[in-house]
Amino acid sequence: MTSRTAPDPARRSERARAAVLAAAVELVAEVGYAKVTVEAIAARAGVGKQTIYRWWPSKGAVVFDAFLAANEHEGSLALPDTGDLAADLRAVLRPTSDEFADPGADRTYRAIIAEIINDPALYTEYRTRLLDPLLEVTRDRLRSAREAGQIAPDTDLDLAIELVYGPLQYRWQYRLGPLTHEHADRLVDAALRALNPPAVTGGSGA
Repeated sequence: MTSRTAPDPARRSERARAAVLAAAVELVAEVGYAKVTVEAIAARAGVGKQTIYRWWPSKGAVVFDAFLAANEHEGSLALPDTGDLAADLRAVLRPTSDEFADPGADRTYRAIIAEIINDPALYTEYRTRLLDPLLEVTRDRLRSAREAGQIAPDTDLDLAIELVYGPLQYRWQYRLGPLTHEHADRLVDAALRALNPPAVTGGSGA
């Protein structure tokens, strides 16, 4: 007589959680964030609405988790360190520009950011799980560049991060122009000129 193994509740729960996250991504892509409901996510995932609320406090929290899960394949947040700071920053800003320029991603990001701004708990999740780790790895890369003499020795690393990321976010947020690789490269060049200004030479003229 063959013994039957009892179902593993943990494995079943993980399958359900993965189904919920996949459903959230699909629905946001199909109808947009505003029209997505927890009920629709539950129906698409084949779970009860109470199952979703057991793991997430709001629709925004589900979609944010789904966004993170969908991007896990990209791997670590660590910036490349090839020794060429300009090339490494371009390797970050170019794909970011591509994502912002994609209509589906643009719509989802704007909706998630609106939720983050208005939901303190979700904002804390965003800072802890995404923004702060990104800022830290960027700070580490710029610190390495500072130690290698690639940017000025008195560079304020937090200000440097704002110079690198801020202009792209500003252009995207207010739809000021196309988001292209050429534009990303120009931003990198401008940031590095600001972070490593030419030495002042010459004396006073008589």
